[in-house]
Amino acid sequence: MIINNLEIIPGHQIKTHLGLVQGSTVRAKHVGKDFFAGIKNIFGGELRSYTELLNESREQSLERMEAQALGLGANAIVNVRFSTSSIAAGAAELFVCGTIVIAD
Repeated sequence: MIINNLEIIPGHQIKTHLGLVQGSTVRAKHVGKDFFAGIKNIFGGELRSYTELLNESREQSLERMEAQALGLGANAIVNVRFSTSSIAAGAAELFVCGTIVIAD
């Protein structure tokens, strides 16, 4: 499956547009990790636990979007975009969407 954020696929021709697909996940912060992140915030530096949480969220959202695209017969997803939103105190959604196509 080709996945990119361009509207075209370099070296390929888009034959058919099949519509939109999306994937999302909602994650909550871990109380213990949040405590240590608060301490780290005082001294500065990367909040690795949050970086890992966001990486896992992006991967899971992409996997869900790709599964939906495969189920609809696509072999590529173009114009992919990510978005985040706050759902509740300490919880956020990571959302990804794109246009599924059949390309040669």
